[in-house]
Amino acid sequence: MTATYDTSLGLYIGGEWLHADGRDAHEVLNPATGRGQARLPLATTADLDRALEAAERGFKAWRVTPPEARGQVLQKTAALLRERAERIATIATLEQGKPRAEAIGEIGLAASLLDFHAGEALRIYGRVLPRPAGTRSLVLQQPIGPVAAFCAWNFPALNVVRKLGPAIAAGCSIILKPSEETAGTAVEVMRCFQDAGLPGDVAQLVFGVPDTISRHLLASPITRKLSFTGSVPVGKHLAKLAAETMMKATMELGGHGPVLVFDDCDLEKTLDTLVAHKFRNAGQVCIAPTRFYVQEGIYDRFAAGFAERTGRLKVGSGLEAGTQMGPMANPRRPAAIAELVEEARAAGAKVLTGGARGEGEGFFFTPTVLADVPLEARAMNEEPFGPLALLRPFGSDDEAIGHANRLPFGLAAYCFTENGRRQNRLGDEIEAGMVAINGVRLSWPDSPFGGMKDSGYGSEDGPEGVAAHMVTKTVHMS
Repeated sequence: MTATYDTSLGLYIGGEWLHADGRDAHEVLNPATGRGQARLPLATTADLDRALEAAERGFKAWRVTPPEARGQVLQKTAALLRERAERIATIATLEQGKPRAEAIGEIGLAASLLDFHAGEALRIYGRVLPRPAGTRSLVLQQPIGPVAAFCAWNFPALNVVRKLGPAIAAGCSIILKPSEETAGTAVEVMRCFQDAGLPGDVAQLVFGVPDTISRHLLASPITRKLSFTGSVPVGKHLAKLAAETMMKATMELGGHGPVLVFDDCDLEKTLDTLVAHKFRNAGQVCIAPTRFYVQEGIYDRFAAGFAERTGRLKVGSGLEAGTQMGPMANPRRPAAIAELVEEARAAGAKVLTGGARGEGEGFFFTPTVLADVPLEARAMNEEPFGPLALLRPFGSDDEAIGHANRLPFGLAAYCFTENGRRQNRLGDEIEAGMVAINGVRLSWPDSPFGGMKDSGYGSEDGPEGVAAHMVTKTVHMS
């Protein structure tokens, strides 16, 4: 399949699309070729001030807009996403690299989230507390105010919707800075909101130097909440900035997903499930299964089966039919993965398949499986964020749980066992915000998405996602 990067990039401020006009620009690359395909205008300080002023106006109007009207905008946006899915998916593939089928699925999940948030707009309840006759105490849930939101490039449609949807449902205005590397998808999603009738002052879209934009928006007294999806180091930096104004924050940070595979699992089914999930989006997923701890009795069979399936994956442009894994998103990622592989190999890990950069143009790296990876290897302690599976054997349940909880990350974990008592124990004792047992899906519109420890705090999705944009107020009347 051939396609062109058919979108007009710009900033969206106060209901107006702003293009070059002398602004600095960022070149958006095609990961499959390494070549530039569009120029993205970057916001000036004046643009950011204008966005803050619009967000302040937008909040005053949107917070008193009836929940039914807010929900209708979200539902219309969901319908437009589904209607335009083919086109938006092509743009996402051209700028992020993932197979087009994955991009279409991502847009479908984003639309489902908007449908759920539309319903949540009607379910923002308070309560009346029992008091003596003639008096009353009310507990109210009110929108917190203008939100500054920042999100990563790995899910260019879903990450954007995860920021916009709950804020709009709650009655907040929002200034969103997506990744400059996947700007086209964010622009197209914002056009859906615009065409669905969202007032121009309610949601702003800006791009620019991340540190400059974050410092400017988070220092403003207009901004009342921070929402961030990205790496642990950047998240900690933003949390410090937010602390200066005691700003409420939701932080969805990185992970290093442990996978515990016990000898009573359905081995063939487990292998089929895990290989497909590991290399989804070239492993560039914060909840990706990465550290595979496999019980000693089935370790050799698991390693052989995992490597064999991985070696059969078709790698290529995300637009090509049958592609199962596309390129990595930018030139930084193959270099980072190659460094981790070589360091692990030097420490004693065995390369079962892959382990090298892909051939030809683009930012490709072969799907890689390393066995017997020492715990001290850097890849076992730092999030790889790429197509790298790390295998080690374990003996007892206690040892497996200890491995799972060893790192400061606590986002996602996966367990495969048919023992019900063990399943209960794993659910209780594994330190992660999300645990999947005998499955891999963790993203559902009605369930909270978030982590613990260095993987952040607060939740997106589910009722918790909208609640994170509210403040609690108690009114006592005598």
